[in-house]
Amino acid sequence: MVEELDSDTREVIAFLRGAVTSSGLSQAAFARALGTSPARLSTYLSGQTRPSAHFVFRARRIGEALGAAAGRGLMSAPATAAAMRTQQRGGEADWTWRMLLQGRDDLAVILRDEDAGLAAAWEAEPASIGAAGWDALLAALVTHEFEQAGRPAPIWATTVAALPEPWMPEHPFLDPDRVRAQTPDWLSARNIFVPARDLVTA
Repeated sequence: MVEELDSDTREVIAFLRGAVTSSGLSQAAFARALGTSPARLSTYLSGQTRPSAHFVFRARRIGEALGAAAGRGLMSAPATAAAMRTQQRGGEADWTWRMLLQGRDDLAVILRDEDAGLAAAWEAEPASIGAAGWDALLAALVTHEFEQAGRPAPIWATTVAALPEPWMPEHPFLDPDRVRAQTPDWLSARNIFVPARDLVTA
């Protein structure tokens, strides 16, 4: 016999299901965005396990922010990584780069918007882009934008380790020595080498 759920548990489940729906992500992707596993989120949604109040409210905040960002046509961390992953798998390095900078520029807009609470859309942990270099570069850019805005960077971005080997995307006209010389310190500290001017958008 299946035990009937109490009213508080049913309310928590409805609360979390609403957060998943608001996010616009699949249940598995939303679990990743919250830094947990799909299996763990499933136990919360079934009432098998009770999540902490912190988890529930964080889920609502991030779910609402993801939905609001998408509604305004702004990219989130998961959306940026997904767009980059699509281009990277297709061998489109230029478009992977464009998606990265588009996401970074949208983040800059969000961080200037003090009232919308949209920054939580970038607290959401993205799935891997499929290459350690791109993952590390996205994390570095996100950390830098938050620090420039005087706000604490998302945990997922700050915990991406520096690459064990130097990573330098192929450059159309600069040789490796010039790329290294023109790389900002906050990137070289992560063993990533990209000239500062390549991070500038119109």
